[in-house]
Amino acid sequence: MGAVVSFIQPGSKADQAGIEPGDRILRINGGQLRDIIDMSFALANLQIVIEVEKKCCTRVFLRINKNLDESLGFEFESAVFDRVRTCANKCHFCFVDQMPRGLRNSLYVKDDDYRLSFLYGNFVTLTNLSDADFERIRRFHLSPLYVSVHTTDGVLREQLLGSPRAGAIMEQLRRFAEAGIEMHTQVVLCPDYNDGESLKRTIRELAEMRPEILSLAIVPVGLTRFRSTCHPLRSFSALEAVDIVDEVARNQSVFRAETGNSFVYLSDEFYLKAGKPLPADEIYDDYPQLENGIGLVRNFITEWESTGGCREITPSHGPGKKIIVISGTAFAPTLAELLKPLQSRVRVEAVTNRFFGEEVNVSGLLTGSDIVAYYEANDLMAERLIFPSTILRKGEQVFLDGMTVDDLQQRLNVPVEIVDGALALQKRLEDSLG
Repeated sequence: MGAVVSFIQPGSKADQAGIEPGDRILRINGGQLRDIIDMSFALANLQIVIEVEKKCCTRVFLRINKNLDESLGFEFESAVFDRVRTCANKCHFCFVDQMPRGLRNSLYVKDDDYRLSFLYGNFVTLTNLSDADFERIRRFHLSPLYVSVHTTDGVLREQLLGSPRAGAIMEQLRRFAEAGIEMHTQVVLCPDYNDGESLKRTIRELAEMRPEILSLAIVPVGLTRFRSTCHPLRSFSALEAVDIVDEVARNQSVFRAETGNSFVYLSDEFYLKAGKPLPADEIYDDYPQLENGIGLVRNFITEWESTGGCREITPSHGPGKKIIVISGTAFAPTLAELLKPLQSRVRVEAVTNRFFGEEVNVSGLLTGSDIVAYYEANDLMAERLIFPSTILRKGEQVFLDGMTVDDLQQRLNVPVEIVDGALALQKRLEDSLG
């Protein structure tokens, strides 16, 4: 146990005290540190004594005086200092179980840790939550949390999650609500299981717990080609998607009339599958679950149009090669329409996901090998490639299959540029074409 230091700000209190990267913070004022939450409360004191295990394995005690809100200037390798709590469920729809061997180890970690839910918005099932955990959440008011509900039917939830502890979900949610803990929730929707009447019940019962339950996201089950040993599931048909879109729209209309807030939100895939237009920007309110993929397309369009889209970009005469913007097959038609005024110099390519399977159509799950295979199979000759940052692991230049951006550039012999959102894409195209 202990917090491993990864960075020291030069001239900071930590630097002046002699703390170095690689040192391990064991205790502050005698208290053990399980995570960055304990660290934050411990550092609220004006006088602190830090027990440090140096890289050479010696232990030292450092006394530091600080102002109330003053940072000590160190960062850590992980926000959790003991171990990340992993998932003990056997969910029918688990995406990790559908991945092939040979990818980087972190992709196989099934985290189910309430601390990462509070800190980073990771969704948790609550099946591994103890009374002591609940008391800590209540005492420190760790809110909001992000909870994978999937269904409010306890018996069905036990079946879907493969855990006898999963059936207590409504009791857990009510306990949090009574403690003043707010929650964002989600449903991974599986045909013939938690859709239909079950979904109606889930929406109704979660809505009854407003305002403590802030939002409900509904996303379709993701199925890869590596499902041979997984529970048999299928994708939604276009007609089923239409019914789901209509049902959610009815509920949104009722909720907006009651509170001015939609409360329940569908992922973009349902609208695209159903061939239905995306809801207007205001229906997504403040995009409370954008990181969960809810409203990504509408938010992109809104940002794109907020500064005039392509109207301010005048393509100059350039090389015969075009700038190619890479996208998953789901979003490519929308992106191509937005970039249509630039088609003399810019082309959108909808890359099929061969790695996970063609049913996986979002940009964020494309791999480096998918892009290379598509580029070579179609004899593309690009001036440069542009693709969204969601394709890469957050904060790194690595695709899901382990290929790096440098690997891809060398393989295709073409410059690669990464953009984060609509405004960044606009700026990149302005710089390239103006």
